[in-house]
Amino acid sequence: MHKWRLLLLALLPLACAAETNLAVTPFATVDERDRPADHFTQGLYYDGQRWWESSGQYGRSWLAEYTDPGANPLRRKWLAANRFAEGLTVLGDRVFLLTWRAGELLIYRADDLSPLGMRHYAGEGWGLTSDGEQLIMSNGSDELTYRDPDTFAVKRRLKVRGGGEQWSNLNELEFAQGLIWANIWQDTRIIAIDPASGAVRGVIDLRELAPDAGHPDAVANGIAWDRKRNGLWVTGKFWPKLYLIRPQGLGFEE
Repeated sequence: MHKWRLLLLALLPLACAAETNLAVTPFATVDERDRPADHFTQGLYYDGQRWWESSGQYGRSWLAEYTDPGANPLRRKWLAANRFAEGLTVLGDRVFLLTWRAGELLIYRADDLSPLGMRHYAGEGWGLTSDGEQLIMSNGSDELTYRDPDTFAVKRRLKVRGGGEQWSNLNELEFAQGLIWANIWQDTRIIAIDPASGAVRGVIDLRELAPDAGHPDAVANGIAWDRKRNGLWVTGKFWPKLYLIRPQGLGFEE
């Protein structure tokens, strides 16, 4: 009995540490770019030369490709009026775009945005990214699903936990430096998630970058990894700028 008591006392600090709130990770703002402030940004992806962005709302949803986010798009695809565009990612030569409540994954050719097909899923679609092999999707809960890029069948479920909080409303996603990065709806923070365990490894607060818009929908949304410049491009719905930030640590050490 005495040995068990000692073991419990030894483990107690570890259990308490697991529930401790994570300190906010500092970041440097490396660059910023102007862009139109009427984008209801849902998904964002950057390959070092081209940008892909999706903008939501019924009757106004689109998917666009840019070389300069402040200029007119090279291509834009408008969705049907009863479809609400959500998160997107690019994997290989395909662009994958979620819809909010229609249960449709729309697939396009990355070179020219010509349609390649559609897959169906149950529930809501929020954010989408890829680890280079599988697609990773959020649905507004605290759970992410890994999905086959050809069939969109669920291959694995990942519960997001830790950091002293109960996480939900996980939204736009990006995979960078071996971590899954997620916007949280109606929150200025983005979190870094361990793809193996679902544990939250870091928290970044974008409050200082948010515009003083006074609009309830002008929330942080949109994360794109810039591999060459070693940073994350971040923005939000109705934000007039994109910002390139470099977190302190979390794989972004110089």
